[in-house]
Amino acid sequence: MSSSLPPCPACASTLTYEDGALLICPECGHEWSASAAAVADEDALVVKDANGNLLQDGDTVTVIKDLKIKGASSVVKVGTKVKNIRLVEGDHNIDCKIDGIGAMKLKSEFVRKA
Repeated sequence: MSSSLPPCPACASTLTYEDGALLICPECGHEWSASAAAVADEDALVVKDANGNLLQDGDTVTVIKDLKIKGASSVVKVGTKVKNIRLVEGDHNIDCKIDGIGAMKLKSEFVRKA
């Protein structure tokens, strides 16, 4: 196992290994081509949660701190699950919809991967 291999795009495991032209993750069984991994690394937006886990579009996250909503009297409570997130560039790098509140932008430092 070499540290120069990219982590698994499915589970972010660093235990990937090469098998011919494919890269394989022993933890989740995901297989992908090495050439696709190189292209994905250049274009990929890297967003990590409060624990350092890599986030991807479509993930479910949990809010780890009460978040006041600017311009409103409501609050996003600790433990709120947010499904199907979308990663965007900028200061608030998560676009999502929260049940009972609506469309929101969140900072990844206030969530953890569920």
